Amino acid sequence: MDGNGRWAKARRLPRLAGHRAGVEAVRRVVKAAPELGIDTLTLYAFSSENWRRPPEEVSDLMGLLLQHIRCELDELDEAGVRLGFIGEWRALRSDIVVELERAQVRTAGNRRLNLVVALNYGAQDELVRAVRRLATEAAAGRRDPAAISPADIEAALDTAAFAPVDLIIRSSGEVRLSNFLLWQAAYAELWFTPVLWPDFDAAVLRQATEAFARRERRFGGR
Repeated sequence: MDGNGRWAKARRLPRLAGHRAGVEAVRRVVKAAPELGIDTLTLYAFSSENWRRPPEEVSDLMGLLLQHIRCELDELDEAGVRLGFIGEWRALRSDIVVELERAQVRTAGNRRLNLVVALNYGAQDELVRAVRRLATEAAAGRRDPAAISPADIEAALDTAAFAPVDLIIRSSGEVRLSNFLLWQAAYAELWFTPVLWPDFDAAVLRQATEAFARRERRFGGR
C-alpha cells in the first residue's frame, strides 16, 4: 500500500492526512475483496524498514493502527473478517500487541475473509527467522539437514497458516516488491498500478483481478 505521502504532498497536506486517507482505502478494499471472490487479503502495513522514518511519523502510524483496531473490530467481526498478522508484530508497543491479540482471538471463527496484516514485517527477516528455526532443530538432532525441503521452509514462514499467494498488487507506480513475500512470490502474478494507495478502490481491485484471470499460469511447465 504505497503512495500515502505523495498523495498528501500533492494536496499540500501533512503526511498523516495521507495515512488517514490510506485507512479509508483499506476499508474499501476489505469490503470489496469477498465480493470479488478473494478469500485471503494480505496488506503490507508497516515494514521492518519503516522504523527508519522520522520518529514522529512512526508514532503517528502506531497511533493510527491502535485507533483503528479498537474502533473497527466490531465492524470487522460482524462482516465475517478473520484477522491474522505476520512479521515481528509482537515486538511492537505492548498496548498495540494486546489489541492485536484480542482481535485475533475474537475473529478466529470468521470465514468470509482472511485479512492478514503485515506489521514490522520484512521478507528477508522472515526467511532468516525460518532458517534459524530449522537450523536450531537440526542442531538439536530433531531434523536431518540433508532432508530439508521447500515444504519445510514454507512451514517455518509467517504465512504457513494461510493460502499460497496468487497475486501481488503494488500501488503508486513503483515497480518492485520492496522486501514483501519474497519466497511466496516465486510464482505469484504481479500487477502494478500508478494509482496512489489513498485513491485505491473496488474498481481498481477489480481491474487487478480481471487482469489476473486473463493470465496463463504454468508454474514452470508448458
